[in-house]
Amino acid sequence: MEKTQNKQQVIYGLRPVIEALASGQQVERVLIQNGLNSSLLNELRSKLKECDVPFQYVPVEKLNKMTTGNHQGVVATIAAVKYHSFMELVETLPEMATVVLLDHVTDVRNMGAIARTAECTGVSALVVPDHGSAAINEDAVKTSSGALLRLPVCREQNLKTVVNLAKQYGYQVVAATEKGAVHYREVNFRQPTLLVMGNEETGISTELLKMSDVRAKLPIVGEVASLNVSVAAGVFMYEALEQRLKG
Repeated sequence: MEKTQNKQQVIYGLRPVIEALASGQQVERVLIQNGLNSSLLNELRSKLKECDVPFQYVPVEKLNKMTTGNHQGVVATIAAVKYHSFMELVETLPEMATVVLLDHVTDVRNMGAIARTAECTGVSALVVPDHGSAAINEDAVKTSSGALLRLPVCREQNLKTVVNLAKQYGYQVVAATEKGAVHYREVNFRQPTLLVMGNEETGISTELLKMSDVRAKLPIVGEVASLNVSVAAGVFMYEALEQRLKG
């Protein structure tokens, strides 16, 4: 069965969720009741693995709050946006494309604000991980003023794979970090660029920093050590736009 909960569509029941996955419906994640066990559940878990959809076990009370009918211990939330495959999308992007990769940005408001600025500045796509990132739900879409419905979003299992693939297509990888040695205006955005923005607390992961071609920083003269990630991303994206407009 289907239901809208707090502006988020959910599907519940073992068979309906399996059928939704089989039909190609974009399921955000699946919640399974603690201790649930059946042959049909084994089929569901197999389908989740095949479709690469994250799932977690939760108390039955959580599922009861999300539904009004017999959920049979399973509730799936439906993606608010259509996701793209970066592997397929990268082949179609413009010559001087800027793609923004968000390394586990967890705040929905930051996610929405970055997407809004990305759409305004002509960013070609947004890449997010499928685990440990802010949910791209109705709240994120609202915060983005609808930009998440117009901007291609890629939800990928392995960000390192995305970086390697981007490099194969000639992209420079620019890591935005206060520890960078290059001033942001010295970065050449007149070439295909994968701009990496980090988590609000820990920044960009060590692995992605090591894979970057350029580590760029914003000048800061105040006592606060860093900017909000959505603000910092906005500065970088507008610099990229200005350079592209100048040709």
